[in-house]
Amino acid sequence: MKHVITLSLLAVFVIAASFTFMPNKPWPVPDKDAKKANPVKTDAASVSAGKALWGQHCSSCHGKAGLGDGTKAAQLKTQPEDMSKAAVQSQSDGALFYKVSEGRDDMPSFKKKIPDAEDIWNLVNYMRTLKK
Repeated sequence: MKHVITLSLLAVFVIAASFTFMPNKPWPVPDKDAKKANPVKTDAASVSAGKALWGQHCSSCHGKAGLGDGTKAAQLKTQPEDMSKAAVQSQSDGALFYKVSEGRDDMPSFKKKIPDAEDIWNLVNYMRTLKK
């Protein structure tokens, strides 16, 4: 009987844990956006500006180092992306710009919060520094 209760509790835990975060579904980006070139040179000033924006808008979900472990991450339906992973870093600058601008599901659109496109490109330049 003790083993049945233990297995039942384990099953409940596994099911509950599986609903904590829904798996991230593919996020297609229109070709015209994915092919957009970053017009902002990646230099110290751009990365610094992007880092400041990251701290203000992104770190609460994605974490300070971009690992998807921000203070608000546990409150979301989907796990925030680990920006250091090859799957993220291999995306084009245009794709990252599109995703930040447009948002989807738990990821908000930032085109109104960060209305200057150059600032979003600075953010993309900073995201490139979050590699493992």
